[in-house]
Amino acid sequence: MRTLFLVFVWMIVSVGTAQERSYEADWQSLKNHKTPEWFRDAKFGIYCHWGPYSVPAYENEWYSHWMYTSPDNPEYKQGKRFYEHHTQTYGPLNEFGYKDFIPMFKAEKFDATEWADLFEKAGAKFAGPVSEHADGFAMWDSKLTRWNAKNMGPKRDIMGELAKEIRKRDMKFIATYHRQWLFGWFPTWDESTDAADPQYADLYGPKLKKGDFQYPLSTKEIDEGSDRYYPVGDKKFNEDWLARLKEVIDNYNPDLVWFDNKMDVIDEAYRKEFLSYYYNHGVKNNQEVVATYKFYDFVKGTAVLDVERARMSEMKDFPWLTDDSIDWKAWSDISNPDYKSANRIIDFLVDVVSKNGCLLLNITPKANGEIPQEVQDRLLEIGKWLDQNGEAIYGTRPWEVYGEGPAKVVEGHLSERKNSDNTAEDIRFTKKGETLYAIQLDWPKSGETVIKTLGKENKLLQKKIKSIELLGTSQKLEFVRKLNGLHISLPKTPVGEHAFVFKINF
Repeated sequence: MRTLFLVFVWMIVSVGTAQERSYEADWQSLKNHKTPEWFRDAKFGIYCHWGPYSVPAYENEWYSHWMYTSPDNPEYKQGKRFYEHHTQTYGPLNEFGYKDFIPMFKAEKFDATEWADLFEKAGAKFAGPVSEHADGFAMWDSKLTRWNAKNMGPKRDIMGELAKEIRKRDMKFIATYHRQWLFGWFPTWDESTDAADPQYADLYGPKLKKGDFQYPLSTKEIDEGSDRYYPVGDKKFNEDWLARLKEVIDNYNPDLVWFDNKMDVIDEAYRKEFLSYYYNHGVKNNQEVVATYKFYDFVKGTAVLDVERARMSEMKDFPWLTDDSIDWKAWSDISNPDYKSANRIIDFLVDVVSKNGCLLLNITPKANGEIPQEVQDRLLEIGKWLDQNGEAIYGTRPWEVYGEGPAKVVEGHLSERKNSDNTAEDIRFTKKGETLYAIQLDWPKSGETVIKTLGKENKLLQKKIKSIELLGTSQKLEFVRKLNGLHISLPKTPVGEHAFVFKINF
């Protein structure tokens, strides 16, 4: 009898808690959603731009847009080389359009088990595919559109297979979404292309007038809040945008839904409806979920802010995300990539984590489903570093200051630029409980490390240091705290590669 009574009480409490945590499609209500601790602990995730645009492997993932910029297109100057490449390689746009790449996107060597194994070895704690890029092709088994990976191209449920394997390895599964860009992505006004053919309207999007939509906004325009005209999607487009998201949520239960920008194309009511639906779905499934946004697409405090190919110049008092590609040139596989080094990515990750952020790294699979060997090598190198030094990354929180050193970060959309790597003067801090980690981004040549921030004249550190370890070795290091900094004697040779972590115990 007592057991039945306790079960009854538990049911009442559970129902009450669920009601208290239900979210209305209202910004004020949505602000009650808290960023889950799993996200703050995870720090590092992987996703991939992979779809029919991977077939031409030319220039970048915007191929599907730029290939249509014929001489009478307002954007011809920007897209000329894509148009010329496409028509010379595949033929006129009324004979070979974007839809014709779909049968060529066979993914015959795709193996979700191998991908998930690689993500795990790389040290990722969350991972997943681009569920739909701006091209309108869904990478899941959809009942809402015939243009999906289960029905065409690979003829496999890409998202379903990856979700299963990623979760098997105790990683969180994520879905990323770009569909809002479809409104104007293809020149549906241009009768000389297949994009204007009514029989393909369910792929290429709504009919627009010539010049209605122009891509892209420049970084300067975004920063200055450009008033350049963008039409808001019609009711049908809004409804389809939301319906597809609900299908992804219902069928795959993603732990995180990431959005590209340009959601101002979507009516505000639908954006709020998405968040309330997703957050309530999480409550119903006892699942802590995360949604991300760029710029002002969601109201501050309702989801996690994401910055693209960028990072913060200073530590923030809120958790944030950055998404960046492993290739300097593109987000999808191309014939002449310029991959970042593992060292560059590790330094980037350390800097982001020290400022209360997480990194979502994009990789570039080939159309056949293979992940390029150079990409695999870099991921495994990152994973090796995290195996040795991950305790200074996973589950950590920012310290009083993010770090020291001459390296400067310029904030702003797409602000990450190719420049020299960090030096031994650049040090970043993280903490976990009572432990402080100082991460030096290169090995000093002098035989000692000097951390200026931890000198006696700096009042940030009031505790007495008990011992200092260099992760990767059990050897205790000799140190002395002077006015100008904490001086740490180093082993004669570097322990490991890339950034070096000092574990400071009090």
